[in-house]
Amino acid sequence: MSDGKTNPPRPGARVRGSQTGRPVMALLDLLGRRWVLRILWELRGEPLNFRELQAACGGISPSVLNTRLAELRESLLVETRTDEGYALTKTGRELLKQLTPLTVWSEKWAKMLK
Repeated sequence: MSDGKTNPPRPGARVRGSQTGRPVMALLDLLGRRWVLRILWELRGEPLNFRELQAACGGISPSVLNTRLAELRESLLVETRTDEGYALTKTGRELLKQLTPLTVWSEKWAKMLK
């Protein structure tokens, strides 16, 4: 990465946990990166500009936020809207919908652990 660009996980390429880059493993690698889920969560509503998104995430450095946004844009989950800032793409919104059952399951699991 000598050019300073990020390399988000890609299906078909070696990713964390998979030599072959199975699509689900590439997705889990991406979602497992620090701050990625939080960024996606904060963009679930209206678009946010960089400062608003940084404040919503609380504690994320500007350089990490820039890196994660670049990865999420390259992965087609986030788009830049010139006037409005950053927003989820249609694919990003679909991903959050797919995570809803996991959220429900985790709430049940948390109650079991109490």
